[in-house]
Amino acid sequence: MSRTVHCRKYDEELEGLDAPPLPGPRGQEIFEQISKRAWLEWQALQTTLINEKHLSLIDKEARAYLSEQMERFFANQPTDMAEHFTPGEEP
Repeated sequence: MSRTVHCRKYDEELEGLDAPPLPGPRGQEIFEQISKRAWLEWQALQTTLINEKHLSLIDKEARAYLSEQMERFFANQPTDMAEHFTPGEEP
């Protein structure tokens, strides 16, 4: 049986993650408050931002930017989008 969490993003009980997605307290917070659905949606947006904005995860500023965007996403605040990206558009 899968575990459920009260998802902070969707404000409802949804299936939770199987394990914390990040190490430390930040990962534990996400594990306890974010649903699997919201995490997968964030991962898709994060991948788009990394690719379309040519971010390098070696760059401390890029990681800080993604962390800020993740917080905004989970708090239902506006997030950046890639300038030329249209969801569902085929290349």
